[in-house]
Amino acid sequence: MLRYLAVRFLTMLSTLAVISVLVFTIIQLPPGDYLTSYIAELRAEGETNTDEKVAFLREMYGLDRSLPEQYLTWVSDFARGDFGYSFEYQRPVSEVVGDRLFLTMVLNFATVFFIYLVAFPVGLYVAARQHSAADHGLTLLGYLGLATPNFLLALILLYVSNAVFGVSIGGLMDPAYMDEGWSAAKIVSLMTHLIVPVVVIGMSGTAAMIQRLRANLLDELRKPYVVAARARGLPEGRVMRKYALRSALNPFVSDIGDLLPQVVSGSVIISVIMSLPTTGPMLLSSLRSQDMYLAGSFLMFLAILTVAGMLVSDIVLAFVDPRVRLAGARRR
Repeated sequence: MLRYLAVRFLTMLSTLAVISVLVFTIIQLPPGDYLTSYIAELRAEGETNTDEKVAFLREMYGLDRSLPEQYLTWVSDFARGDFGYSFEYQRPVSEVVGDRLFLTMVLNFATVFFIYLVAFPVGLYVAARQHSAADHGLTLLGYLGLATPNFLLALILLYVSNAVFGVSIGGLMDPAYMDEGWSAAKIVSLMTHLIVPVVVIGMSGTAAMIQRLRANLLDELRKPYVVAARARGLPEGRVMRKYALRSALNPFVSDIGDLLPQVVSGSVIISVIMSLPTTGPMLLSSLRSQDMYLAGSFLMFLAILTVAGMLVSDIVLAFVDPRVRLAGARRR
């Protein structure tokens, strides 16, 4: 098992190294950079001596070096916790991100927890009661959840809450707590404001996971070993938990790796619509302004979440199904 984990961890590090090259290449692809746009604005305002200022700023930020040198400097600083300097905000990236990264992590992990908390019991319930009224009703709700775009659901909830109840559900906390330090009252405000964005972001993922778990369980319940267990007189609940569920868990567990990046990418538009103080709106702004270090840091955080989710899913899958790690050992 330790060898299995070591191989997975090394694979994660090598994947991050390749992703860092791709991220740096992508943020360098658009012509020009933030300083080019900045100098163009200065010249439009009648600023003189811009050439000397450009040379000074490029040297100060290391943009006069070759691309390989810029990449090595950026990735080595990133590994040490120095995420670079934000040109747009005139501050280090670590200071700009601040609470936004923490709130993004809270929102995303709360959404993943919500998806599993709802999808697991509902999937079990509808699989055990196939073709019942509850099965048809919950399946219909699942299809509606899959068919409804998250941003449309967010707009509907914002309109209904404001027009009918006169309440704004935007943001992740009351405005009075935005600039204050963390306290019990601020945490309570955060938890209450999390409910709506978590439901909006997690709706489609929950519906998809319910349908997937239901289909896997129904397939397992028709297999001969389950029929044999029923023939021995085992209760239906025990047959479901001990036999069918354990075999159907593999796709359910492996979804952890795909779920985190899907939730993060899906929350960007929702954050803009619902005015959530997360990294999503700032990422869009940094991409538009070509703030390369800020945009690169956000993309690397997303990549780290992705490979970390894959690592967690591999570890949990190895514990749930020993055939996974045994097969890997035979291949090596």
